[in-house]
Amino acid sequence: MFLTMVWYFVWFLWIFLVVTVLVDVFRSHDLSGLAKAGWTIVVVVLPFAGVLIYLIARGDRMFVRKAGDLQDREAQFRAYVRDAAGGGGIAEELTKLAELRQRGVINESEFERGKTRILS
Repeated sequence: MFLTMVWYFVWFLWIFLVVTVLVDVFRSHDLSGLAKAGWTIVVVVLPFAGVLIYLIARGDRMFVRKAGDLQDREAQFRAYVRDAAGGGGIAEELTKLAELRQRGVINESEFERGKTRILS
């Protein structure tokens, strides 16, 4: 029973590794279409040797590519949130008005008029 569970666990890890290598092949921007096809054929026809050769030849850059993809996704998400949140709010407008007053761009009466306009 225990040996069967270990066998299923190892089999699951192997499938995960093959899928990870194939995903990395297709997400890699530095490979041409022909190179992607070649790596895919090698991994599918000779799975053990193909995965091991890929990990030896290109495994050191797998993490770098994955980290870059995650950073790009995070930047896109943050840009989406900024756009969805709109152009600030009352607090941001009041802060900008106070900065203008501190720099001497506007005087106290202009500050009070702007403040009442924002708050109303």
